[in-house]
Amino acid sequence: MSLLSSYEGLRQEIQRLAQENEELRRLVQLIQENQELKLVLRSRGNSLSLCGSNFLSEATANPRLQKRKTIRFKDVERVLPGLPAEEPFLDSSFNVMGSPEGRFHFAIDRGGTFTDVFAQCPGGHVRVLKLLSEDPANYADAPTEGIRRILEQEEGVLLPRGRPLDTSRIASIRMGTTVATNALLERQGERVALLVTRGFRDLLHIGTQARPDLFDLAVPMPEVLYEEVLEVDERVVLYRGEPGAGSPVKGRTGDLLEIQQPVDLEALRGKLEGLLSRGIHSLAVVLMHSYTWAQHEQQVGTLARELGFTHVSLSSEVMPMVRIVPRGHTACADAYLTPTIQRYVQGFRRGFQGQLKNVQVLFMRSDGGLAPMDAFSGSRAVLSGPAGGVVGYSATTYHLEGGQPVIGFDMGGTSTDVSRYAGEFEHVFEASTAGVTLQAPQLDINTVAAGGGSRLFFRSGLFVVGPESAGAHPGPACYRKGGPVTVTDANLVLGRLLPASFPCIFGPGEDQPLSPEASRKALEAVAMEVNSFLTNGPCPASQLSLEEVAMGFVRVANEAMCRPIRALTQARGHDPSAHVLACFGGAGGQHACAIARALGMDTVHIHRHSGLLSALGLALADVVHEAQEPCSLSYTPETFAQLDQRLSRLEEQCVDALQVQGFPRSQISTESFLHLRYQGTDCALMVSAHQHPATACSPRAGDFGAAFVERYMREFGFIIPERPVVVDDVRVRGTGRSGLQLEDTPKIQTGPPHVEKVTQCYFEGGYQETPVYLLGELGYGHQLQGPCLIIDNNSTILVEPGCQAEVTDTGDIRISVGAEGPSMADTRLDPIQLSIFSHRFMSIAEQMGRILQRTAISTNIKERLDFSCALFGPDGGLVSNAPHIPVHLGAMQETVQFQIQHLGADLHPGDVLLSNHPSAGGSHLPDLTVITPVFWPGQTRPVFYVASRGHHADIGGITPGSMPPHSTTLQQEGAVFLSFKLVQGGVFQEEAVTEALRAPGKISGCSGTRNLHDNLSDLRAQVAANQKGIQLVGELIGQYGLDVVQAYMGHIQANAELAVRDMLRAFGTSRQARGLPLEVSAEDHMDDGSPICLRVQINLSQGSAVFDFTGSGSEVFGNLNAPRAITLSALIYCLRCLVGRDIPLNQGCLAPVRVIIPKGSILDPSPEAAVVGGNVLTSQRVVDVILGAFGACSASQGCMNNVTLGNARMGYYETVAGGAGAGPGWHGRSGVHSHMTNTRITDPEILESRYPVILRRFELRPGSGGRGRFRGGDGVVRELVFREEALLSVLTERRAFQPYGLHGGEPGARGLNLLIRKDGRTVNLGGKTSVTVYPGVREGACVINRDTKI
Repeated sequence: MSLLSSYEGLRQEIQRLAQENEELRRLVQLIQENQELKLVLRSRGNSLSLCGSNFLSEATANPRLQKRKTIRFKDVERVLPGLPAEEPFLDSSFNVMGSPEGRFHFAIDRGGTFTDVFAQCPGGHVRVLKLLSEDPANYADAPTEGIRRILEQEEGVLLPRGRPLDTSRIASIRMGTTVATNALLERQGERVALLVTRGFRDLLHIGTQARPDLFDLAVPMPEVLYEEVLEVDERVVLYRGEPGAGSPVKGRTGDLLEIQQPVDLEALRGKLEGLLSRGIHSLAVVLMHSYTWAQHEQQVGTLARELGFTHVSLSSEVMPMVRIVPRGHTACADAYLTPTIQRYVQGFRRGFQGQLKNVQVLFMRSDGGLAPMDAFSGSRAVLSGPAGGVVGYSATTYHLEGGQPVIGFDMGGTSTDVSRYAGEFEHVFEASTAGVTLQAPQLDINTVAAGGGSRLFFRSGLFVVGPESAGAHPGPACYRKGGPVTVTDANLVLGRLLPASFPCIFGPGEDQPLSPEASRKALEAVAMEVNSFLTNGPCPASQLSLEEVAMGFVRVANEAMCRPIRALTQARGHDPSAHVLACFGGAGGQHACAIARALGMDTVHIHRHSGLLSALGLALADVVHEAQEPCSLSYTPETFAQLDQRLSRLEEQCVDALQVQGFPRSQISTESFLHLRYQGTDCALMVSAHQHPATACSPRAGDFGAAFVERYMREFGFIIPERPVVVDDVRVRGTGRSGLQLEDTPKIQTGPPHVEKVTQCYFEGGYQETPVYLLGELGYGHQLQGPCLIIDNNSTILVEPGCQAEVTDTGDIRISVGAEGPSMADTRLDPIQLSIFSHRFMSIAEQMGRILQRTAISTNIKERLDFSCALFGPDGGLVSNAPHIPVHLGAMQETVQFQIQHLGADLHPGDVLLSNHPSAGGSHLPDLTVITPVFWPGQTRPVFYVASRGHHADIGGITPGSMPPHSTTLQQEGAVFLSFKLVQGGVFQEEAVTEALRAPGKISGCSGTRNLHDNLSDLRAQVAANQKGIQLVGELIGQYGLDVVQAYMGHIQANAELAVRDMLRAFGTSRQARGLPLEVSAEDHMDDGSPICLRVQINLSQGSAVFDFTGSGSEVFGNLNAPRAITLSALIYCLRCLVGRDIPLNQGCLAPVRVIIPKGSILDPSPEAAVVGGNVLTSQRVVDVILGAFGACSASQGCMNNVTLGNARMGYYETVAGGAGAGPGWHGRSGVHSHMTNTRITDPEILESRYPVILRRFELRPGSGGRGRFRGGDGVVRELVFREEALLSVLTERRAFQPYGLHGGEPGARGLNLLIRKDGRTVNLGGKTSVTVYPGVREGACVINRDTKI
């Protein structure tokens, strides 16, 4: 390459030709105005290229820069003979952000409330700006307005609003935006139709079947994004070589496929034209197995575009990964959001001359990488805003703190985002936002509904923060718009926010300062409730001052924000105290010290631009291009060459895409990933081999096997070396390094820090004098002792007493957090401490659950989430139970208390107990409960207990899956454990438990466990989960003392008791006011005619009740018998639902009630009675009866619809959803699990790929819910075709007695189980049976519901 400027004759010739060519004339003018711009000759090929001198090195390495303009020379032969007549003009706007070519670089975070603008100006200095995201009275678009203001200020030229901005001085614009998120939350996206394989029209409505809130009877769930559904006549299945099957085709995973039905495009054409006529122009196409066979979707997409659809999202292109449900949701989100984003982008472009033609415009994606404006799509945009903050602290704090792992803490107005960075971004590939599950690479960001705008409540003796938020309008009380009291108001009352540091943008006219008076007035109303409770409550205590109440709410908010951080660290094997807390966001600085101290962290790092770190993160981010494709190869030496070939091809795609965007190869890096899992499991990990170089026994791209084993061990605590490893996907992430290099240097200290003023802030113990510093006046080396406030234009940082802040050499604030002092709590009831202990106890149960899910091996526990974990007091009473499976709620308490009574003094340190017997508090035999008593130094008896209950896939018995439909004795249902020491003296009793699990095989017609390996692995996982609970409670005791922790175990139970008493009083008072008796009753029947009877007597003065089940049927000769513990579980579930708000779920819920259950009845059978159906069927009927007595809602589907399939080679178990009952004010939810279960169902593509079945239909059964003013939820139709001989078992109810309606509403339809033989005969299987099925046989299960009319 040579400088053309050395060819004087050529320069003159170009100047002459410029007189005849407008584009060249503008180029010459630009050269004359900017002396740094030179003309260069690129010797590659016969082309003359022009670009800026600061890109000579890039042009040398990479001849393919983006956005080439063509300059046509009239007399090109006179310039250089032999050159073509068209010359590419390289657009020099595609450069590294911050390169000193005299133009502006903007990074903009458009949030829900504020838009933050970070600009690097000519000369390298930085200017920042914050403005409202919505201010239609003054401007149409906040990012455009922010750019206009900075250009106006820097250039000194008036730039009128509404006039397109000149882009000649703008090099690049980077943006993170909540446009997609807001459209998703507010359901304001494009009108969309879903095209799906016939038989699956309601698949995305049903989803996983699970409901998000166990105790909300209305089952609120976000509606689907599509407006209409078209079923496509086509079908692809995996090839199994059955007789009559056609020739197989090979999918892109390598799997052999059978095209059972090609796409019927002619039938589809008319339907698509109908959609267009109804104004729908965006489609999501989701066909079965399109992740490996995309041709059918492509054919549909081609037809749709020919007909005129403006946007078509093919699931095989949006995210080609197995699992049709999340892939379908992702395609729908893409079709729903991408047109909205494109409209926003087009509107943004119109604010600039030439519509940003020569400006590099990049948008932040959910995975933390930037993408060109035209490639920014809806499915990758949902975390666009929060991702910028993660990139920001990863590029600053992590390196400045010497590579110490960092927790990102981004506290905004309505919520707080937490994330983790330890040298690489932590991605997830399936996550839910606004109720929509997206299958796309996303940064692992956990959100908790606690922010500055979170509302404050006092409920039944508890301080409650959120999840309700004041929002931007009306906002907190201090905004002067009549808003509610919030966390921001509490901080203002405590003196931790200074109104003078905020602009005057509040009040109806948006021209007033914050109002401390409004905050105090709003908080005083809540303080009156608190003090009324303290004076008149069950434990009278001294009243609290307004500041003590405010401080209490802040402490509770801090504990709420600690929970997701513990989940992100402790539950994944990381120590939170080993991390630095990187705090950013407008509200985070007021809470950072307290959060860090509570988690044991000793350092808080607050970037000098923390108030707009997300915008800075955009400036520091790199451009990313990803390529991914599905795979089904095993990870073995025989496949390494194929894997290398695939990875190389994807790497080439990434490099080419980035080079087209203007990156030289020297600025491009790639990272290869394999999505690996053990065969037979559903838990796949996306692993990179960048820390595991290739060996002679690995692919050339790296030792992915070693990386997988290392990460699996770290995350799950075990490996399965005997199982093959399978590759689900291959992926390459290409990165074009383009981030800003910050050049501004901090101010050097010239003396002691200047104290702007001294204010009064409230801390534990009272007000303290608190110096106030301005961040802009602090210099490197300044040290500030807490308490103090550090204020800049965008945030307020509180340095608490015992902490010390210093200004680093980069101008950031590093706070050394002092150790937490000894707890001042005592055993007396303090409502603030009670609220904090409520969070801590629940966090313990939740983390136990995460450990169990992480370390278990079986699908039932790891994927279907059929487990529960809980903490119990020294008397065995339930203290906290994470909201896992409702049927386990009360039963586990019975199990623990039985062991205490049964073993007495025979409980020793190092013992772990195993039990599943119904007379010992068991639910049914597959639910194995592992109990660990916990001893404390100086105590002779256990001081508390932890327990975990998990459903094991098989523990023996007369049928595979241990769910026999016709069992008549307990022994036929599998292995029985009354009180078994699984661990004794710290030693796992593998031999003894193995013998017990195989023991059913000694009974005629029975088998021992058919899956011993998984049994033992899951039992070890339950022991590990209990051990985690012990560790966490031990930390709590170490902090507060044993007497305080045990006292608050009692207080938290008393609080739940109070909430239930309040509910019972309110119910009785309501009936009394209407002249109705204080006694209610209800009755329903099992399909065999057995009655379930209930009479409830309310004692209004005591707030208590008697629940009398006298009259219920006798023990049955079958398995519908429900152990007493099941009825207690159903009762505690119903009481929690009836309370109607979040309360501690524990033994206290049952304290106000007396339960009468006749011995020998179906609800309290003899010890040897069969009970497997009682757990999954009778429990649902008990709930229907209780809720019916209270008139809370009509009946649910009334069973769990158990389906088991097995032979010598495989075993499969599922529960099928139905409908939820309607209630006073809501329609019943269709196609969802209700009441006593909430397990997930296997994705259809996973089901067909791993088991010998074809799922023909899985859809709602319209009209089955029952008519009324409020309709009952519809049931489902699920049709399976069998491809191998196997034993099919169904265990179902509501096939004889319909689910009832209330207040005149019609009942729901009965369910039906049909078997369709190959010869066409249709056989009604009845509700409970086992039958051998053969290839080609179909089985359909119809699950239904009811209604209520109000």
